[in-house]
Amino acid sequence: MNSCIYNGYVSHTRFKPIKHSLKYNTFSLFIDLDEIENLSKNNFIFSFNRFNIFSFFNKDHGDRDGLCLKNWVLNKLKKFDINKDVNNIKLLCYPRIFGYVFNPLSIFYCYENTNLRAVMYEVKNTFNEQHTYIFKVKSDNIISQSCKKKFYVSPFMDMETQYKFELLNPDENLSVLIKQSDKDGIVLTAVQKGVKKEFNMKQLLINFVFYPLMTLKIIGAIHYEALRLWKKGAKYRSRDNKIKNNFSYEE
Repeated sequence: MNSCIYNGYVSHTRFKPIKHSLKYNTFSLFIDLDEIENLSKNNFIFSFNRFNIFSFFNKDHGDRDGLCLKNWVLNKLKKFDINKDVNNIKLLCYPRIFGYVFNPLSIFYCYENTNLRAVMYEVKNTFNEQHTYIFKVKSDNIISQSCKKKFYVSPFMDMETQYKFELLNPDENLSVLIKQSDKDGIVLTAVQKGVKKEFNMKQLLINFVFYPLMTLKIIGAIHYEALRLWKKGAKYRSRDNKIKNNFSYEE
């Protein structure tokens, strides 16, 4: 199996105008979309498009219509003429646990055989909106990409900022670093780190014990940290546009 699990943590550090930091232990699935049905058959507490202790639903990603995600990714790559030879898609995301999930960030890694050709950053906010940033990959080792922020995420963060994504091609370790900056420098850094574990029944059971109800804790932590920021005096930013699913190709 090419699919695996990454156990690790997520941390955020705000530098201005109010200093604030958080760190939570999490685990993510790294799913080869060609293997998803076999993963469901081989692990009775994990299901594909069905309720279980752990599950994965197509409707949580892409156009969120429940259709084949691999086709959705390939169609988006074709639309922007990124690479016609991509044949393997892997998705980094949280699983549903007892039917619930919220994925602030999911990442599609798009390969031509074993060579990484494109990355798609699927960002969600708590208003059930989603934006996907699509990038070509120029180097297989250290991936560094930048773009203007195009999607309202935090009510305490300005829209007029830039993202810089820095990734390692997932292997024994997972590393995702996002720097958000304004014209005067870095405003926030977000980090996800993980260590590779096998995708099997034993590991799922271990994670069920060590990360109980993780997905509920994620949405709870988002609102708890927002309350902490508000109490520190963070200024609320309203949004002008409301979207459902959107995407942009970034040079």
